[in-house]
Amino acid sequence: MGYQNLNFPKESLFLVTGGAGFIGSNLCEAILKMGYQVRCLDDLSTGFQKNADLFSDNPKYTFFKGDIKDFETCMQAAKGVDFVLHQAAWGSVPRSLEQPLFYCANNIQGTLNMLEASRRNGVKKFVYASSSSVYGDEPHLPKTEGREGALLSPYALTKRCDEEWAKQYAMHYGLDTYGLRYFNVFGRRQDPEGAYAAVIPKFIRLLMKDQVPTINGDGRQSRDFTYIENVIEANLKACLAPREAAGEAFNIAYGGREYLIDIYHDLTEALGKRIEPHYGPDRKGDIKHSNADIGKARRLLDYNPEYDFKSGLKEAIEWYKSNL
Repeated sequence: MGYQNLNFPKESLFLVTGGAGFIGSNLCEAILKMGYQVRCLDDLSTGFQKNADLFSDNPKYTFFKGDIKDFETCMQAAKGVDFVLHQAAWGSVPRSLEQPLFYCANNIQGTLNMLEASRRNGVKKFVYASSSSVYGDEPHLPKTEGREGALLSPYALTKRCDEEWAKQYAMHYGLDTYGLRYFNVFGRRQDPEGAYAAVIPKFIRLLMKDQVPTINGDGRQSRDFTYIENVIEANLKACLAPREAAGEAFNIAYGGREYLIDIYHDLTEALGKRIEPHYGPDRKGDIKHSNADIGKARRLLDYNPEYDFKSGLKEAIEWYKSNL
């Protein structure tokens, strides 16, 4: 992998917020395999106890149940920490349209709490999850940092606000912050259940049960689907990034472009199914096409993703076959 040979001080302590979720639990696993200490903070509102329990027998792992909306919890969680990987957030564009007040409290105030707690505790690097949704209605492809459009959802607004707050902390308070604009991350332990589940695990689960998935829209929308291993690499390399890159946000993707209907047919072929999808209405607030220019992350973070869509999808399917 592109991160396993990275070197941090021997006794480094990483705090992973949202560490019982999909991305967070994979980060915890990778850091522990590298031999470093991990503290996982999660309130289990969208994460799972089973993910937190995966590493409970590792003496370098600590699970801390708590809510980032509570500042004292954030202060306690960040005590003695070298690197913060802030993944805790509520995702989903449609759900954010239904619950704007909660998204503001959790995604904006919660992130601000973690920034301030990190500053007060002398954290070295603060790496946080942003989103490709910040590009809004900007029509050009590939998406390039610094060329954003009008925001299309409360979720996108929370991520843009997080980026601006992080920039302030880098500018005024000396906290090195690095924003990672994730493009449609997929892979092992991504939850396939629920109304807001991501499309790849949801399709896999339904097809494995011989049920008919619903594609929102005509299936010709495109995404830069990004395998989880690439995201792990980006987070860890950001922890070693130069101070000159602090306060910036970076596209984290593979740099490809996949159409949803093509992905559906890839999945039916891989799973040996002959099931035609149902087509539903477009989802309000969704971006039609998304594809990333990752040149800035390559230059400033030394980000060099190893997994293209096909190789990542193959690994993801094998994981779900063994775990669903």
